[in-house]
Amino acid sequence: MGFVGLALTWETRIPSVAQRERRVEPSQDRVNAPAPNAVDASRLEDSDLAAACASGDLHAFERLYSLHGTRMKNLARNILGTSVEAEDAVQETFLKIQRSISSFRGQSSFATWIFRVLVNTCYDLRRSRLRKKEVATEDQSPDDTPRPEPRAPSAHPALRLALERALAQLTRHQRDVFLLYEVEGFRHAEISAMLEISETASKNTLFQAKKNLRQMLEPPRPMDAAGAR
Repeated sequence: MGFVGLALTWETRIPSVAQRERRVEPSQDRVNAPAPNAVDASRLEDSDLAAACASGDLHAFERLYSLHGTRMKNLARNILGTSVEAEDAVQETFLKIQRSISSFRGQSSFATWIFRVLVNTCYDLRRSRLRKKEVATEDQSPDDTPRPEPRAPSAHPALRLALERALAQLTRHQRDVFLLYEVEGFRHAEISAMLEISETASKNTLFQAKKNLRQMLEPPRPMDAAGAR
């Protein structure tokens, strides 16, 4: 699985693997949380946008895309590994939103519901890709092996490549929670709604993912003098 240019500057979001990890308490989930009035305004627009989309207002869908389209593509690309599949996933997601908008009951924010549809769509595409790969494997020659897309430039390409390889070794669940929280910046409450798990499960999964990544990425400790003899 490839991770094509992790969407955000993850170097500033992921703790250094050389440092011992400090688990974040719930009250510290986001230091730069939006002010209450900003949250209220966001929820109001969220509610109005959901109602407008439900009424079939095409301008509302355009507004929805302008607000979330880029982030949706970033998330889909990080889950699926290629920009082409990410585009397909986002297009399919908007079709699903149009068809199933009436099922939105407001139990979560409209944005959270949209991203849950996107994540499920990515899962469907990923399963479909695996099935096709299994069928094609028998007839595939070595020259037919898909080549990864060129990666976006990075200030630390070696570290980025090491992280991507380590991410590929996580379980799918750990990788997805890590991407949603550390790369895409979603809160645990949002992740729990998207993946239909508890907030505690989201936090524990993130903790385990970081622990595994740290173990894979930390350089081996030098042997002491006694051990070297």
